[in-house]
Amino acid sequence: MELFKNTNFDFLGKKWPFIIASLVLTVAGLGSVAAKGGLKYGIDFKGGAEMVVKFAYQPPLEKIRSAMRASPLIKGEVSVQNFTGATAQNEVEIGTELQSEGQLMVNRQAMEQVLAANFGEPGNGKLDLNNSGAAGLADRLRDPLANASVPMSEPELRTLTSNILAARDDRYSGLLTDYSQLSSVPGLNANVMNVVRQQTYLAPYHVVRTEMVGPKVGADLRKKAILATLYALGGMLIYIAFRFEWIYGLGAVIACFHDTIITVGLFSLFDKEITMTVIAALLTLVGYSMNDTIVIFDRIRENLKISRREPLENVMNRAVNQTLSRTIMTSGLTFLAVIALFLFGGPVLHGFSFALVCGIIVGTYSSVFIASPIVLFWHNYADKRKRPGPVAPAATRSQTAPRAPAKAVK
Repeated sequence: MELFKNTNFDFLGKKWPFIIASLVLTVAGLGSVAAKGGLKYGIDFKGGAEMVVKFAYQPPLEKIRSAMRASPLIKGEVSVQNFTGATAQNEVEIGTELQSEGQLMVNRQAMEQVLAANFGEPGNGKLDLNNSGAAGLADRLRDPLANASVPMSEPELRTLTSNILAARDDRYSGLLTDYSQLSSVPGLNANVMNVVRQQTYLAPYHVVRTEMVGPKVGADLRKKAILATLYALGGMLIYIAFRFEWIYGLGAVIACFHDTIITVGLFSLFDKEITMTVIAALLTLVGYSMNDTIVIFDRIRENLKISRREPLENVMNRAVNQTLSRTIMTSGLTFLAVIALFLFGGPVLHGFSFALVCGIIVGTYSSVFIASPIVLFWHNYADKRKRPGPVAPAATRSQTAPRAPAKAVK
């Protein structure tokens, strides 16, 4: 299937606006990284405890930040920010950095205590239903149900608590705001509901998840992520240099490196974290961009076999035009998929999809306007060096050549 037939666009003639745009993005990204003192690494790489909390109202970021920093049990820097994403509502991300492995559980428990003290009701002696587990809820209800003359066996009690928490998590994203929301739970009659109301309360927040990574593990992951990216680029350079020419491999790797640098720079400009999922997206981007470049290079090689006397720039332009339909279809359909993932994939996949959205745009034009011009520049430079120097005209040679001495006339 071809969207365009017999096109004759002068792609290489319009390379400079794209090269300038790439230079601007590269300088802006690297400048942002330098100004911020480095990339913003996620918990996967820097180590620490990270907690995502959902509130029933707009999260008071400054109050949370002040309370966390005031706690003597929480060591290291504390970051509090809104948890962005298409499906994230009233969610906040609380992170703490760690200097030692033994501080992990201490920080997690301290963060939970700070939230309960500032937004819960720990003094009333009741259990927080929005942040309790099935076992804790069962232990809390067992004796009060027996005292209220509500007959319930242990398996029935376990089933009841599981149903309550399933309704909380599945229907209301873990955050109940009123007990009437549990009215459809099987086995929760009026007597049981009275006991639940007496023994629990509904805090205005719910801890969605907590992640913990030690500092040593984070540093090791960061090192391995960098090496994985470099190994991928090096392996591709060797393959393309063997399959085509070394300058083709160099051009393709520079284009991939260009795509990676710009994408990482955009993460710094938009203040987004580099996590393990982002590294996975960058490796995917390297392979995707390389594949697109190889398709164009392979068509250039085929055209050179039948058009040896034609200027290389014309051969490259024809190769890009011949692969234009394939490039637009593959890049366009992939872009539609990742933009849907970016908009509707949720906060967990936000960094992954953002990297792919940026990378596909940059990677598509780099195959045409970055990789191909590099090969063209090198061949033009090599051709100039092979040409012999200018030969002086005969008249000039006769004027500058030394004259032989005149013979004496006898």
